[in-house]
Amino acid sequence: MADRDLIPALYDAFNARDVDRVLAALAPEVHWPNGWEGGFVEGHDEVRDYWRRQWAEIDPHVEPKQMEERGDGTVAVRVHQVVRDLDGNQIADSEVIHVYRFENGLVIEMRIEEA
Repeated sequence: MADRDLIPALYDAFNARDVDRVLAALAPEVHWPNGWEGGFVEGHDEVRDYWRRQWAEIDPHVEPKQMEERGDGTVAVRVHQVVRDLDGNQIADSEVIHVYRFENGLVIEMRIEEA
């Protein structure tokens, strides 16, 4: 299975709030953006804690729209993200690009770029 084939399942798991399923596809030392509070988190424990804090405050849904393999070996995914408060009110609707770098079949890094 090519690295990029893992990506749709990552979004499905994230949207289902299945942290363990997402973490299974991430390297233990993953470098992950904290798109909500800023900066980055490192490793499974910090990613898990970040998402738990986020989901306690907001309800994001992220849908991949287009994937592109780049010459540097990364995979860029244009995503549509809708964020709601916990009462269901929409607070954001945008597109961004998630860029994944893989190592040994696992995500070692993700970063966010403007669409």
